[in-house]
Amino acid sequence: MFTDTDYDKLRQLMAQNPGNRALIQKLLDSHEETLRTVSHEIRNPLTLVYSTLQLIEAQHPEVTTFRHWDSLRDDIIYMKELLEELSSYNNGSALSVKSMNFRKFMEQIVLSFATSIADSPVEFSSCLDPAFPPFCGDPIKLREVFLNLLRNAAEATESTGDLNPENRKNNIQLHAFSKNGNIIVTITDSGCGIPEEFLSDIFQPFVTHKQGGTGLGLAISKRIVESHSGQISVQSTEGMGTTFTITLPIK
Repeated sequence: MFTDTDYDKLRQLMAQNPGNRALIQKLLDSHEETLRTVSHEIRNPLTLVYSTLQLIEAQHPEVTTFRHWDSLRDDIIYMKELLEELSSYNNGSALSVKSMNFRKFMEQIVLSFATSIADSPVEFSSCLDPAFPPFCGDPIKLREVFLNLLRNAAEATESTGDLNPENRKNNIQLHAFSKNGNIIVTITDSGCGIPEEFLSDIFQPFVTHKQGGTGLGLAISKRIVESHSGQISVQSTEGMGTTFTITLPIK
């Protein structure tokens, strides 16, 4: 599978030698189509396997006590989630763009996330500009980006527990505003932070330092943001928290 670095090199070759543009684009399109086909062909039968597993459990509850049964179920769930995320990654650049009221869009994101952590010890606050310039984007995919980053922030913050240095509160802050022709959204948490040696590859597909993670969540977010001609960046200090910044140009 191509990494972001591979894609960057291919794009550089396309820019340096326009004569090869069509050939390289054909290679990229073929690569994407192969990934879509493979993930689709595997995901369908795996979904049937998972449904059959649920049916067996419902009709024969005693199987849940069998040795390795939980491990089998967990492995199938993991593969199912991995293929679903791979599908999202493959389709990350296929946008359905429409005019958006960005303020109302972010209000829905904030409400949805606040509801999801209502019973957790994490404090969540948000600050939204009262008005944003007209913006065009894919609301479904951008929603996926922001909720994914907020969920990651919640996991990182909750994992600190009572070990938070200097008795800092476990909190997450979201700030959205417009500046210099861009909409900028920052998501900051007071969580465990990301070790410096991990920062350079956290957006690479299938690279994960989280137990049980697929390594596709941030890669999907990056692909969606860049498909909007935007940028996503991260600043983090281990043990002190993390800030993700998403910059979306107003076209």
